[in-house]
Amino acid sequence: MARDKEKVNVRELIEQNRRTFTITSMVEKFMPKLLLIIAIISILTTIGILFTLLSETIAFFREIPFIEFFTGTVLKPLGENAQFGVLPLLTGTIISSAIAMLVAIPIGLMTAIYLSEYASERVRKALKPLLEILAGIPTIVYGFFAFTFVTPLLRSFIPGLEPTNILSPGIVMGIMIIPMVASLSEDAMSSVPNSMREGALALGATKLEVTWKVVVPAAISGIVASFVLGISRAIGETMIVTIASGSSKNFTFDITQSMQTMTAYIVEVTGGDAPAGSTLYYSLYAVAMTLFVFTLIMNLLAQYISRKYREEY
Repeated sequence: MARDKEKVNVRELIEQNRRTFTITSMVEKFMPKLLLIIAIISILTTIGILFTLLSETIAFFREIPFIEFFTGTVLKPLGENAQFGVLPLLTGTIISSAIAMLVAIPIGLMTAIYLSEYASERVRKALKPLLEILAGIPTIVYGFFAFTFVTPLLRSFIPGLEPTNILSPGIVMGIMIIPMVASLSEDAMSSVPNSMREGALALGATKLEVTWKVVVPAAISGIVASFVLGISRAIGETMIVTIASGSSKNFTFDITQSMQTMTAYIVEVTGGDAPAGSTLYYSLYAVAMTLFVFTLIMNLLAQYISRKYREEY
């Protein structure tokens, strides 16, 4: 009887194993197909976005000459004699991004150096999450912070500063980008082997010399890539410049004046009464395509720098 029971139990175990194996085999066969479908959806989405931008942009350039769009210094999309020069938007975008990086690069890099080379493990674990909290703050909050606090503060030092200007949102965008620059740069410096630090210290170098002459050059690809990605983030920022920089389409290099960026113009047109099929409506896609190309170039540049100057240990 005992042997019969053992035979039954063995048979049951074999059947259970067969069922489990069958289910596992089905899952193994199904998962690659599911992952392939998800990958195809991502690719098709990208193709759909490009197709929409290109088709509507081509429709815009059928009405407005290509050279006039990229060399025109006047942007007056409304009225009988409408003019569509993108240079005022390009100028505002570049200036705001430059101001942001002038704030983010030094502060972010110094923060990364401290976290990587000088902070203790306990301090690093406490400061890095606090620093990255800045990245989780909604950009609209940054926009109101720039408009209601930073601009009035700057006007007390710069009397000629307009209520809406490009300086204030540029500074606040830099503050917003600091976590990106600091985190990516710190990761790049932390990946440098300690043997390089110890070797330099053994030769008599100071801690500061090791940092600037050994660690930073060894991690330069990751550091520069963080800068380029930060610039891409600044170029694509929307809410901060929409709220704090105003909607004046001035072609100027005076940072105390109100200026408009490409993203702010897109928000303005989409939020207005632009009839579908009008030149104003198509200009939205032309500016969006220009912004897309700018961001794509910056991302490709970041990848190129990372591959060209990457150090493997």
